[in-house]
Amino acid sequence: MGFWVGMVLGIAAGVAIIVGFARCENSRAARRRELAATVASFSKMTIEDSRKLLPSDLYPSWVVFSSQQKLKWLNQELTKIWPFVNEAASELIKISVEPVLEQYRPIIIASLKFSKLTLGTVAPQFTGISIIENTQESGIVMELEMNWDANASIILDVKTLLGVALPIQVKDIGFTGIFRLIFKPLVEELPCFGAVCFSLRKKKKLDFRLKVIGGEISALPGISDALEDTIKNAVEDSITWPVRKVIPIIPGDYSDLELKPVGTLEVKLVQARDLTNKDLIGKSDPFAIVYVRPLPDKMKRSKTINNDLNPIWNEHFEFIVEDADTQTVTVKIYDDDGIQESDLIGSAQVRLKDLQPGKVKDVWLKLVKDLEIQRDRKDRGQVHLELLYCPFDMKDEAPNPFAPQFTMTSLERTMTNMENRSGGSSFDMMSSSRKKKEIIMRGVLSVTVISGEDLPAMDMNGKSDPYVGLSLKKSKTKYKTRVVNESLNPVWNQTFDFVVEDGLHDMLILEVYDHDTFRRDYMGRCILTLTKVMLEEEYEESFNLEGAKSGKLKLHLKWSPQPIMRDTRE
Repeated sequence: MGFWVGMVLGIAAGVAIIVGFARCENSRAARRRELAATVASFSKMTIEDSRKLLPSDLYPSWVVFSSQQKLKWLNQELTKIWPFVNEAASELIKISVEPVLEQYRPIIIASLKFSKLTLGTVAPQFTGISIIENTQESGIVMELEMNWDANASIILDVKTLLGVALPIQVKDIGFTGIFRLIFKPLVEELPCFGAVCFSLRKKKKLDFRLKVIGGEISALPGISDALEDTIKNAVEDSITWPVRKVIPIIPGDYSDLELKPVGTLEVKLVQARDLTNKDLIGKSDPFAIVYVRPLPDKMKRSKTINNDLNPIWNEHFEFIVEDADTQTVTVKIYDDDGIQESDLIGSAQVRLKDLQPGKVKDVWLKLVKDLEIQRDRKDRGQVHLELLYCPFDMKDEAPNPFAPQFTMTSLERTMTNMENRSGGSSFDMMSSSRKKKEIIMRGVLSVTVISGEDLPAMDMNGKSDPYVGLSLKKSKTKYKTRVVNESLNPVWNQTFDFVVEDGLHDMLILEVYDHDTFRRDYMGRCILTLTKVMLEEEYEESFNLEGAKSGKLKLHLKWSPQPIMRDTRE
C-alpha cells in the first residue's frame, strides 16, 4: 500500500514541478515580449509622448531636439570620446584588416603590412539615423549614415619581390557610407541586449591617395593601381555587409550573429541581344562578369564571344548566399579588348529576395551604364538569365548524394530529386566511388511546332512562305518543318524528337525563314534553354521572335528523362 501511495505522490510532485516550470518559462517569455515591446515603443516615441512620461527634473535635454539637433548632439558626443575610440579602434582595425590585405596582396608585392595606423583627430559625422527592424527575434537594427573626411595617419610597409622596402602613406581619405548596428538578443538585464553586431551596410564613396614617403608612387608603374584595388577589396571583404563583427556585451553564445552561408544561387547566363557596339571596326567581343559579392575570388567570368552583338553563352555559375534579404546578383557585360582594359557595355542586377526559393526564374534584364543611376534611357541591350535560389533549410531541397566527395549544382540537385521522386534511377550506389562525377540530364525532347502568328511579310504581295528550322546547339541535330505558302499565320502541327545528351547545357534554336525558289530570307529566331521543360516535363507556350518587328511561334515541348552519370577525373 505504501508503494502505491508513494507512486501517486511522486507522480503528483512530478506533474507539479513540470507545471511550475512551464509557468515560469511562460512568465519569462511574457516579460521578454513586454521588454521588446517597451524598447520598440521608446524607439518610436515622439517628443510629446516623452513629455507625458518623464517628470521635468528627469527630462534629458536631448529629447527636446529635432532630428537634426539629435544628430548634432550625437556628433558632439562622438567628438568628445573620439580620442578613446581612435586608440581602441586603430588596434582592432590593424589586427582584423592586415590578414585581409595579405590575402589580396598583388603578385608583384612580397609583403604588405601596417607600420603605423591611427584614425586621426577628426571624428566622423553622422548625417542620418533610422531603425529598420525591432522584434524579439531580430533585435533592434539601427542604420547610421556617416561622412568622414579623415586626417588619419596610415603607413603601409610594402616590400617588393626585388627586396625593396617602400613606406607608402594613405592620405586624403574621404568616406561616405551607411553602417548597420544590430542589438541582439534582447534580455531582461541592463543594457537590455546581449551583443552588438556592426557592419558597413552600404559603401557610397571611398576615396584616398597613395604617396611614397620621400618619393612619388608614379615612379613605380603598376604599384599604385594594385594597392588601391587591394585596399578596396580588403574593406569589401572585412566589414561590408553581409560580413559583420560581433562584440559581446553580456557573456554568452552569439554564433548565430556571425556570417554564415544560408543557401546557394545558381545563375545560368543564357545570352544577350542588341548590345552596344564598342568597336570602330567590326563588332564587340562580349564577355560577362557575374557576382553576388564583388571580390576577385568570388566573381565568375564567362567565355568571350568574338564579333557578336547577340552572343549566346549558356554557362552555369554557382554562388554562396549569406543574406538573401539584402544581397543581389549582378552581371556586367564587357567588350574584350585583349591586353587593353575592357570597355563596359552595361550592367544589370536582380535582388535575391525577389526570387522564389526552389523555383527557376527566367528574366530578360535591360542593361544600364550605372546601377546607382535609375534613369538611363540609352538602349545598351539586354541580358537573359535563369536564376535558382535554394536555401539550405528548404524542406524540399534535394540532398546531394555525392557529398562530401562530389559536387552538384543546385539545379542538378533539384533535377535529381525530381527523378528520384518520380521513380527514376537511384544514385546511392555511386556515392562510394572516389571519382568526381557530373550528373548529365539525358533524355528525349519532343518539340511540336504548332503555329506562327503575325509573322513579318517578306514578299511583294505582303505575304510570306514560312518554315521553321530546328536545331540543338551542342549536338548539331537539325530538322525543318514544311513550307506554308502565302501565310503570315501558318499552322504546321509537326513534331520532332531530339535525343539530348546533356540537357542542362544544351539549347534549342528555332529559326524562321521565308522560302523562295533560289534563296531563303531570314525572319527571326527563338532560343530556348531546356531548364523549364526538364522541371515541368511538359508545357505549351508562345514565344516572341527575336530579330523581327513582330511574330510569335507557338510550341509544345515534352521531356522524357534518362539521367546518366559521367566520370571526370580532376
